[in-house]
Parts: sequence; structure tokens; C-alpha cells
Amino acid sequence: MSDQRIKWLILLIPTLTIGLWEYIRHAFLLPYLSMELGNFLAPFIVLAVTLTLVLGLFRRLEQSQRALRRQQSATAALEERESLARELHDGIAQSLFLLAVKLDQLDRVAKEEPVRELAGQLRETIRSVHDDVRQAIANLQQPPSPAGDAWVVPLRELLGDTAGVIEAKAEFRWNIPESSLTDKEKVELHACLREALINVRKHARASEVLVVGETEQGGGFRCSVEDDGVGFNGDPMQAKDRFGLKMIRERAGKMGWSFTAERRGARTVVELRKAGAAA
Repeated sequence: MSDQRIKWLILLIPTLTIGLWEYIRHAFLLPYLSMELGNFLAPFIVLAVTLTLVLGLFRRLEQSQRALRRQQSATAALEERESLARELHDGIAQSLFLLAVKLDQLDRVAKEEPVRELAGQLRETIRSVHDDVRQAIANLQQPPSPAGDAWVVPLRELLGDTAGVIEAKAEFRWNIPESSLTDKEKVELHACLREALINVRKHARASEVLVVGETEQGGGFRCSVEDDGVGFNGDPMQAKDRFGLKMIRERAGKMGWSFTAERRGARTVVELRKAGAAA
């Protein structure tokens, strides 16, 4: 039922009710009901019909309006993200490409070996940044909201070879109920898991990767990405090529989650944890 029809019904139902009551009263009940009693009953009859019919229509109208606002918000957000993706593509991505071309030119004319070596290192850094920019563009072009949109692609697909995320043998252990997560939490978890898996693909050279999602007491959860790759030395957040981990830490901080990235035995573990409510 359209919003316009609902509005007309809300306006007409009380009028039709009182008109129908007056007709029935004068046509059939006049010998049994006095004029005073009929007038006394009229507002109560209108109130009863309003409570049973009009309030239901109001609820349907409110639901329709909320759905419309969500759709408008999602459309506006997607348009903004597409605009930002175009700016990244037309600005940063093309600038990185031109910089790589100039480094190739420098490499051809440079005679000193240290200069050629530095040019090669810069080229590798540019390639890594370019990959991150391309991934950011791809993420921006995906629907960002509501949880329904961010959760449409099952988390398991993030581990599949067909998704192009990783090539390692993957395992998925997830027991966090969807109903226990807010819309925002679903969006952010999806993004963090994707960044962590991309980080595994780019740096770990892993043969196995495991994604774990577990509930904890008080409504909290623990979510981790573990791999058996080469790992890292020292603090990974200080590494110049670990932009994905820094993005995950920033997202986690905004959500109030704890974030750790560390070696545990022969495995590298990136973990997000939401503290449960105190008992």
C-alpha cells in the first residue's frame, strides 16, 4: 500500500466511521437508543475504530518512511563513495603511475649503482601504495550500508580463491550470531577482516589461514585472522608497508574495540576484541 493511500485512509476512516454509525443508529437503532445515548456513544466508537485501524496505518506509514530514509541515506552514501573513488582514481592513482614512469626513466639514465638501487626501492614502494589505492577504490565502490548490505556477501567468501583475496588453505570458524551485532559493527568487522586477509596475501606467504569469530560473556566478541606465514620482526605498526594493519587499528579504535597484531608461536594473529558488559 502506497504512502499516499495510507494518508487518505487515516483521514477518511474517522469520518466514515461516524457517518456509518449515524446511519445505523437512525436506520435501525433509533427505537432502542435515545438521542442522548447515541451522541454519548459516538466518540467512543470513533476512538475504538481509530485504535484498531488508524494506529496500524500509522505504524505502516512510519515503517515506510523509515525504509525510505534508509534508502535515501544509502544512496547518498554510495554516491559520495563513488565520487571519492573517482577522485582517487583520477588523482592519486594516476599520479603514482606517472611517478613510476619517471622512476623507470631515472633508472635508465642513472649510472651510479646506489641511485639505481634507490630507484628500485622507490618503485616497489609505489607499487605497494598503488595496490592499496586500488583496493581502497574497490572498497569504496561496494555498497557501504546497512548491515544488510555489508553482510550480503558471506564472510566465508572472503576466504575463497574466487574472491581473489588469498591463495592459502583457509578455514572459517564463526559462531557470532548476526542478531548480536549492530549494523555498524557488521560493516566495520567486514572491512577489518578484508583488510587483514589482504595483508596476509601481500606479506605473509602463508600456506594456511584461519578466521575465528567467538562470542564472549556480556555481549562481547573476539574475532581474529591467524596465519602460518613469515610473520614480522618488531612492532608491525612501525613498518612502512603495513598500511592495512594501521587501517584496522584505526577502525577498531573508533568502535571501541581492542586491537592486537602479534606472533603467537609459529602463527601471526591479528585480533579484534569487543569487551562485554560488566556483570
